[in-house]
Amino acid sequence: MAETVEVLLRGATIPRYAHAGDAGADLVASEAAELAPGERVTVGTGVSIALPDGYAAFVVPRSGLAAHHGITIVNSPGTVDAGYRGEIRVTLLNTDAREAYRVSPGDRIAQLVVLPIARARFIPVDRLPGSERGDSGFGSTGYGSDGQPTAAVPGPELEGGTRA
Repeated sequence: MAETVEVLLRGATIPRYAHAGDAGADLVASEAAELAPGERVTVGTGVSIALPDGYAAFVVPRSGLAAHHGITIVNSPGTVDAGYRGEIRVTLLNTDAREAYRVSPGDRIAQLVVLPIARARFIPVDRLPGSERGDSGFGSTGYGSDGQPTAAVPGPELEGGTRA
C-alpha cells in the first residue's frame, strides 16, 4: 500500500528518500558544528513543515553515523506534531570517547519518518485487565552473558511440566 502525504515545507533543502521503499527521508545540516567526545549540540536543518491533521513526524538517528562515528540523537525519536511550524532542529550526541566529529552544512544528520497517528481516549479504571506479560517492566526478559534468560519467560509447557 503506497500512500502519499503532502507535507508543506519551507527551507533550502527538501528532505529526500535515498532509496525507493525507505521509511525515513534524510534531513541535512544547515549550519556547521563540532562535537567533542561526549558533547551534544543542537544543529539546525533550515526546514519547517506543516503536516496534515492526523500525522506526526519523528526525527530519528542515521544508522551510518551511529555505527561509524558514534553520533546519535539525544531525544530520539524527536516528535514533530502536526501543529508545529518552527524549524526542525536536531540535538546530536557524540558517544565516541576519543574522536571529535565535525558537521558541515549539507551533511545528512538525521531521518524524518512521517506516520499517521491515532488519538487515544484515556479511560480511568480501578483495575486493568490481565495480560501474559503482566506488570513485568523494562529489562524483565533480558539475557545474561551465558545467553540464558535472567527472568522467567513464558513458553509452551513441555512433558514433565517444564517450559520450553
